[in-house]
Amino acid sequence: MSGGLFAPEGGWRVRILDMSGGAEEGIVEEVGGFPTIMQANAFARAYVRDSVERCRAAGMAGRDVLAAWFAYGEDAHVLDAPEDGWRSANELSDFAERAATREERDWRSLDPRRDEA
Repeated sequence: MSGGLFAPEGGWRVRILDMSGGAEEGIVEEVGGFPTIMQANAFARAYVRDSVERCRAAGMAGRDVLAAWFAYGEDAHVLDAPEDGWRSANELSDFAERAATREERDWRSLDPRRDEA
């Protein structure tokens, strides 16, 4: 079964990957506790969107933003959701060509850990 409608025990998890290769096996961390696949997807998308923007300098062409992201950025994957999980590859070109709004980058408001504080 792919992602489906039901969350795995403990909720959906998003794996953050270091594109620079600085972390063991590229894994920076896993964020768990997303009650729906839509929330996990939204978090992963916003996280990558923010990462792309942190790699952007004023006046950079999209291809240069993309090259910087592949060298220094962070990717995010929803685990255990091969068909239903958001994939950065589907939107990276658009992200690189068009700067994000603050709202598009706001992964922190979607982070289930914020409720633990």
